[in-house]
Amino acid sequence: MWQINSYQMEKALIIGGVSGIGWTIALRLAKSGRIVTIVDRKVPEGVLPDNINYQYADLLTTDYKWLEDYKDITYLFYSAGFGRVAPFESLLPKEIENLFAVNTVGVFKVLNFYADRLRDASPFYCGVMVSIAARIASPLFSIYSASKAALFRGIEAINTELEMSGATNRVLEVSPGSIKGTSFSGGKTDVSMTESLGESIIRAMEAHDTVLIPDYDSVFKDVIGRYNSDSRQFAIDSYNYKIQGNRLNLKPQLTVGYLSGTFDLFHIGHLNLLKRAREHCDYLVVGVHKDASHKGKKTVIPFEERKAIVEGVRYVDKVIESEREDCDVYIKGILKYNKLFVGSDYKGSERFNRYEEYFADKDVEIVYFPYTQGRSSTQLREELISEK
Repeated sequence: MWQINSYQMEKALIIGGVSGIGWTIALRLAKSGRIVTIVDRKVPEGVLPDNINYQYADLLTTDYKWLEDYKDITYLFYSAGFGRVAPFESLLPKEIENLFAVNTVGVFKVLNFYADRLRDASPFYCGVMVSIAARIASPLFSIYSASKAALFRGIEAINTELEMSGATNRVLEVSPGSIKGTSFSGGKTDVSMTESLGESIIRAMEAHDTVLIPDYDSVFKDVIGRYNSDSRQFAIDSYNYKIQGNRLNLKPQLTVGYLSGTFDLFHIGHLNLLKRAREHCDYLVVGVHKDASHKGKKTVIPFEERKAIVEGVRYVDKVIESEREDCDVYIKGILKYNKLFVGSDYKGSERFNRYEEYFADKDVEIVYFPYTQGRSSTQLREELISEK
């Protein structure tokens, strides 16, 4: 049990706080007595300390209403972000959209929400994880670099506005290179390797500094100097360095989910199912059955209308006509999904035992959602018939 001191009334919000630098800062603030909330789509492993709370949030959605519960924070740090070293043409359009949504748009939405706190006379300690890639040419890291460059320029402008308004609060731009002890490059979080940087970030936030570039004097002063001296040659050298170091990652950073259904007489149960599935993936594709003959039933709503209804749900990224078997969508190359969503009543069936065996070596997870009581299309259909 950590001892709570005089800072116990101060609250902190760490967005992207389940791992890496975010988790390191959360632990440091919690150990000094602050009440910390970590925000992430991933669920923390193990038991959290008493004064660290968890808030689920999907930064890929447009819904940031959860911020309303954290108006009274004193510390804010945004560390969420992702990217991969890859040729520009290998990036999927949805991947580019998601990258900007998390790395850039999400940051500015959060900062805009706390704009009044930044201008307030009371201390508000704020920091954002940017990247040294924002300040230099970084071929094979093009979109990640662009997303961070937008942050760099945006934060620079925001701080100037704060200065001219007479405010003392600032947004700290943290621009490191590669950080050991984080999961950004596929490793695991090691707080012993990130603790020193985490403490430096907190000190810089509390001092209302505007920029922190770790290892600037020993490494990045020279790097930035070489870029400013000959940006073209720097970019060529950067390209060759990544190629020679075998740093390319050709696998999209996108978890694709798939589920199928008839979606006749669309109701709240359908909506909750789609919402839950979207919480487990970055890109949700829904297969709509042409009819209900596989259940020995007839549909009330025509196929094209059912398809249009599902397409209108904000949790759904794409709608296709389903195949007879969910695995056929994968086998035929229609969609190479990473997660297949299905009701828990199918678990252990001969059919899904075959599915599990087939997908065992294909990086596909079958996610079984527990059956919940509530409205069903069958119930609605029976009620409509009884009223006639």
